[in-house]
Amino acid sequence: MKGVVLAFCALLFVAMVAVALWPATSGPSRGPPVAGGELDPTALAGRRGALVDQVVFTREADLGRVTGLIEAGSHQLFTQGISSTTVFHRLRDSLHTAYDLSYGTSSELTLNPAGPELAGGQLNPFHAPAIREALNRLVDRRHIAEEIFGGLAVPRYLPISTAFPDYARLADVARELELRYAHDPEAARQAIHREMEGLGARFTDGRWWYRDAPVRLNVLIRTEDERRRIGDYIANLMEDLGFAVERRYRTAEEASRLWIASDPRAGHWHIYTGGWIIVMILRDQADVFSYYYTPRGRPEPLWQAYRPAPEFDELSDRLARRDYRSREERQAMMARALELAMEDSARIWLVDQLNASARAANVEVAVDLAGGLSGSALWPYTLRYTDRVGGQMVFGTPSLLVEPWNPVAGSNWASDQMIMRATQDPVLMPDPFTGLYLPQRIESAEVTVEEGVPVGRTLDWLSVETAKEIPVPDEAWLDWDAGTGRFVTAGERHPEGISARTRVRVTYEESLFEQRWHDGSTLSLADFLLPWILTFERADEQSRLFDIAHLPTFEAFKRHFRGWRIVSRDPLVIDIYSDQIYPDAETIVAQRAPVPIPWHTLTLGILAEHSGELAFSSNKADRLGGDWMSLVAGPSLSVLERQLRRARERGTRPYPDALGASLDTQEVAARYRALTDWYTARGHFWVGNGPFQLHSVHPVEGSLVLRRFADFPDPSDKWLHFSRPEIPELDLDGPLVVAIGEDADFRLAVTFDGEPYAAEGIDKVQFLLFDGRGELARRGEAEALDDGLWGVELSPEAVAALGVGANSLELAVTSRRVALPAFASHVFATVSPGGREGTP
Repeated sequence: MKGVVLAFCALLFVAMVAVALWPATSGPSRGPPVAGGELDPTALAGRRGALVDQVVFTREADLGRVTGLIEAGSHQLFTQGISSTTVFHRLRDSLHTAYDLSYGTSSELTLNPAGPELAGGQLNPFHAPAIREALNRLVDRRHIAEEIFGGLAVPRYLPISTAFPDYARLADVARELELRYAHDPEAARQAIHREMEGLGARFTDGRWWYRDAPVRLNVLIRTEDERRRIGDYIANLMEDLGFAVERRYRTAEEASRLWIASDPRAGHWHIYTGGWIIVMILRDQADVFSYYYTPRGRPEPLWQAYRPAPEFDELSDRLARRDYRSREERQAMMARALELAMEDSARIWLVDQLNASARAANVEVAVDLAGGLSGSALWPYTLRYTDRVGGQMVFGTPSLLVEPWNPVAGSNWASDQMIMRATQDPVLMPDPFTGLYLPQRIESAEVTVEEGVPVGRTLDWLSVETAKEIPVPDEAWLDWDAGTGRFVTAGERHPEGISARTRVRVTYEESLFEQRWHDGSTLSLADFLLPWILTFERADEQSRLFDIAHLPTFEAFKRHFRGWRIVSRDPLVIDIYSDQIYPDAETIVAQRAPVPIPWHTLTLGILAEHSGELAFSSNKADRLGGDWMSLVAGPSLSVLERQLRRARERGTRPYPDALGASLDTQEVAARYRALTDWYTARGHFWVGNGPFQLHSVHPVEGSLVLRRFADFPDPSDKWLHFSRPEIPELDLDGPLVVAIGEDADFRLAVTFDGEPYAAEGIDKVQFLLFDGRGELARRGEAEALDDGLWGVELSPEAVAALGVGANSLELAVTSRRVALPAFASHVFATVSPGGREGTP
């Protein structure tokens, strides 16, 4: 049982490494982003939007060159987090570089579940869940964390991140599963042999055979980072088990064509060395099961091959919809889902990484605690030089334009999404330290929830109230009729009436429809309506836009969606009714509030898919033998240009019966004219409304240029108030030896930058007490004694219950100022009365 305690202690790595590294970042040029007080106020006066004039992204896959390139002045930032200890030490020791730490990157093994036979008749072992499950015991996660990542990682077994609040809430469940699936290669070998024989394979002379041919595995290995060594490690393990292994080394772009874009039944790969970046603090990870293990996760062919067990599928769906009535019910559902996820093991989670985002010492930017620089929603709004406004910066990125860009089902790669975010202006912005949403284009929100539904509010820009029942108005739009091209109301679908668990009333800024898209056209109501229509069109078999890969996601949406209606057009006020909840009301608003997409660029994509030349999703493109739509590069551009020319000539209005009142002839003509001028000048169709506009794209050269959007409405210093994340620093003190029959007092000092952490800034301090067998003996909450000081007192009865032996007290601190939990531990011995005598 010792492994239980060790598993928890491994989690302390995140907090301990953070504490160890923060002193090196305490200076103004070396730490996380500092508020922009050093900038000359006169330089900021009247400036709108971005604080730099131009950003150039260039492909640079060799992370070993990061420090040298920044020191030489050719690059100012790098998008990929540094997890190599060698590179990190260079970065840390250079006078010309700085870095920011983040905790949201993970590495895993993505397994191909198709089969049991693939298209060529070959056996795919990973079709069998039991073989996938056995891999958890085969891999040595501690070896990967310590040897491959040099200690800049912590073992991870579960689909929930070890660095976020849900792991702390489910610590006892997590530790039991970590012990159950601890490294045990012999148990793994026996399980794999048993299942392989059940699939009809035979083991002869140390090799697996199926129908007189060796069982061959294609291991798809990413080459840009530590995953190359992970891939070789896994390939070696599989060879040792008797499989013939082909190692396919690929870059992100090359690998994407296989594991994302191809049909898994084709057998191009069996194992892929995957990696994920959580781009913001996830306060609630209830939907990870549906995303990672079911066809509802994504429209790509791989996800559509997932076949979770019925119980797991239903539970994943319920958690994604937040179909629970209490926090206790949620806790039980999450615990069971974790257990079922390990039995399914479509993914083998390996480690959570500590990443350093590299930047020049004279550069500052708001970095997300989870996603780092590449995941930060605020980077386009806060990027600046410390001593001046304006200028150009160069970003190095290991991959660029990995997959086609389109606003419906385009690239989901972190490197692509980072650039896209700079061109878009969200209506709500996630706090990079807490994950709570802040208003950007929303004036206020009112959240109404059913009585008894577990929802809380932290910030004061929204309100929360309860109601015994929340009826959906008959006039609310609930559905869409693709045949007639019109909205279907709740009253039509449910003449008897329906109710919802939540209602969100969103009031947008009064100046919303004064904001301009990058091509100069003005936002309109149609930019909100057309994306909503498209969601339903793509799920309707009567529509030419029907995409079977969209169905699982849409069906999950329909199970909780209860309608929406426009309350006011000026200012824009929208009510959204849904049965889906989140623990934080701020997240409910963020998930419900409609977001605009320029209707005229979206229309070109619709027309191109109608013609059969392009498809929004890779799945539909693959099935139709066409091109996956890209608005920025490749053969899609000529198709879209032709559609634009026709639409302009004909004055095409999408869905005129539904959008007629929102689209007059003048706006239609102006939009197509603006887009024509934009394409002529820029050579692409990517039009946004963010602080940067996509100036030019150079796929062959591996570069891309963003330029400041001068017509952005907000002052440049709007988001510069974010400073260093106040991650608690812990020092737990207490007796080393306690005699049975005595009590024991422990004191936890909680500080930040050497100063006591205000008690009002702490949400909770939990303790877990483990006995000498590694079993959980007691749990509870510490008592606040003063600012920065907390106490745990164990009664004589609690001490006696431990028995004689070594024990461990573990504390988990959750702050209101950052969502990252901090951990501390103290080992002490309990001895018989008088057992202290003679001890040194």
